[in-house]
Amino acid sequence: MNQHGVQPKALLIGVGNEYRGDDGVGIFIVRHPGLTLLPGIHVEEEMGEGSRLMELWKDAGTVFLFDAVRSGNRPGSIYRFDAVKEKLPRELFSVSTHSFGVLEAIALSRALNQLPGTLIIFGIEGRNFDPGKGLSKVCEQAALEVIRSVRREIRSSGFLFVNRH
Repeated sequence: MNQHGVQPKALLIGVGNEYRGDDGVGIFIVRHPGLTLLPGIHVEEEMGEGSRLMELWKDAGTVFLFDAVRSGNRPGSIYRFDAVKEKLPRELFSVSTHSFGVLEAIALSRALNQLPGTLIIFGIEGRNFDPGKGLSKVCEQAALEVIRSVRREIRSSGFLFVNRH
């Protein structure tokens, strides 16, 4: 049950460090009332440690994960991947300070047949990863666009949070 007393439809995982500029975009997204106030949502904030991510999603039906990316592309660029069906590009998800991060957690979960039924990954191209709190304007605007998109997706698709086992 979540804070609304409702069985969650979707697990939202925000990955990042809010004290390293745009690296905190995943945390910003999952704290936004536009998502947290939706009934049927469960939210987790993580630093990106792969084993913890695997534990969170192993029995989940639907998971949305949000993280900053750094590939050299235009800041504010939004990337969306269905991690159950497609491989994530390594060059996008190299920001993690963990040697076992998001990409490795997905690969190991796939090998162990422990991926959730749906695992949607959103990456937002950051501009500033220096120490300090707060997102760059371009990253914040991209985050708000992702929030609107996820709200529509959750509302329109009737996601169910079910065990895969």
